[in-house]
Amino acid sequence: MRLWRLLFIGFTISLAIALSAFAQNLSDAEVEKRAQEVGRSLRCVVCQGESIEESGADLAADMRKLVRRRIRAGDSNEQVMAYMRARYGDYVLLKPPVQKNTYILWFSPFLALILAFVVYIVKVRQRPTLKAPETLSPKEQEKLARLLEAGNRDKEDGT
Repeated sequence: MRLWRLLFIGFTISLAIALSAFAQNLSDAEVEKRAQEVGRSLRCVVCQGESIEESGADLAADMRKLVRRRIRAGDSNEQVMAYMRARYGDYVLLKPPVQKNTYILWFSPFLALILAFVVYIVKVRQRPTLKAPETLSPKEQEKLARLLEAGNRDKEDGT
């Protein structure tokens, strides 16, 4: 009876190992698909604005090979990302996580927008308002009429 138990346990363990090895034998198409998915999330540390899938830099090619090697070894996409992050830091992620050291990166656009709005409001309030033109007093109106009349006479005489 004990022998059968040992044989059953041995068979179960060997079956689990075989299934695990079979599950890790991904086809090249599956590896390529997953590698491209992971590669689109990783930044080329040379080009900085491109993913490793888009970049033509030698380092990006090495990073692509490393991603494919890790996937063939059986790592999940998350494990590959964690490995690359541990190796190159958060900078390698095209979409950095929201954490204490990236708050400025994530929230500075909103702060800049709020600051611009406050500056605009302050400037609008400080802008001088246009006053309505003052009307002339009767004495000033009389003087203006004389000047205009004298100017018209000079034009008539000069013509």
